[in-house]
Amino acid sequence: MDRDAFAEAVAWTARALPARHAVPVLAGMRMEVSADGDSLHLSGFDYEVSTRASVEVLSEEPGALLVPGRLLAEIVNNLPSGTVYIDTDGPKVLISAGAAKFTLITMPLEDYPSLPGMPGKIGSVPADAFTTAVRQVAPAASRDDTLPMLTGAYLDFSGDTLKVVATDRYRIAVRELWWRPEDPGIDVAALVPARTLANTVRGLINQSNVDIALSTVPLGEGVSLSPGEGMIGFENGERRTTTRLIDSDFIKYATWFPTEFSGRAEVAVSPLVEAIKRVALVADRNTPLRLAFTEGEVVLEAGSGDDAQAVEAIEVGYQGDPIRVAFRPDYLVDGLGAVESDTAYLNFTEPIKPAVFTDVPSKEGEEPTFRYLVQPLRVT
Repeated sequence: MDRDAFAEAVAWTARALPARHAVPVLAGMRMEVSADGDSLHLSGFDYEVSTRASVEVLSEEPGALLVPGRLLAEIVNNLPSGTVYIDTDGPKVLISAGAAKFTLITMPLEDYPSLPGMPGKIGSVPADAFTTAVRQVAPAASRDDTLPMLTGAYLDFSGDTLKVVATDRYRIAVRELWWRPEDPGIDVAALVPARTLANTVRGLINQSNVDIALSTVPLGEGVSLSPGEGMIGFENGERRTTTRLIDSDFIKYATWFPTEFSGRAEVAVSPLVEAIKRVALVADRNTPLRLAFTEGEVVLEAGSGDDAQAVEAIEVGYQGDPIRVAFRPDYLVDGLGAVESDTAYLNFTEPIKPAVFTDVPSKEGEEPTFRYLVQPLRVT
């Protein structure tokens, strides 16, 4: 097989392999040559997430085996370019490319669990747009596993509109995009582990579509699903992944967004992000970075008293009463970094109430495609 195609397929499949495993066999990657001998199917499964990818091969005979998955991924990623050869010799697997040769010991295939099947397809979405949406939203999800609901990305399917949402209680990211549903009257919600979703979009093929499959329960017209029921699947070319949904309700995020603002700033994203990173050098992770907005300027400050201090001013377009507000620097960088355009729009209400970042100016009755709400920090 071709080394590059093999490496991509192995890397995609390895995303489902657990870093730590109570059952050793789950660290394995299943390799199966099709009956016609022209495809090699790779699969991984940890009882929560499953992945499968295929690659074209020339094979003398069909067969299946199980090998240590992460070790295989490391080996294949470091093989020289060209053709990769795989041979079996009893319990051993021989992998060679160019002058490099590796021998792996197989794992007991009979102990490996069967992969779950794909649920029913509910629609498809352009891979590029979906990848962008997940990358914009996923950083806002919590990493605290003690609150599973906050570790998820909420997929809200309504007609031909898909909203991707995530929050960690201190910020909320929302991205709206178009998708093509199988049922125009669909009304579906699914809470997907954000980490799994982020890993899934990393391997999607550009300028293609992603088929979305979901365990659903018909309720009258259209389709309805509570976030804790079933499983979701994503299929893109020869790559497929499934994951269990998080069994929890999501917050009523729409009510958190202010509808009126007292101040608005139009800022160039790159200069502001660079200034934030410089000024934040003197601030600890949870130490606020203060921003003072006045007409034509924002002054960034961090540190105080006997500690190290930093101050920097940059030009911005600002309308409204002067405002002094403080945020965690990493929350600012995440929000600004998620804006696709060179310009971001920062909307303020009061110094201690949520601010909203958007990719286009907010207009009455219209919601921007991307919104990032962030809660300021109190400062004396």
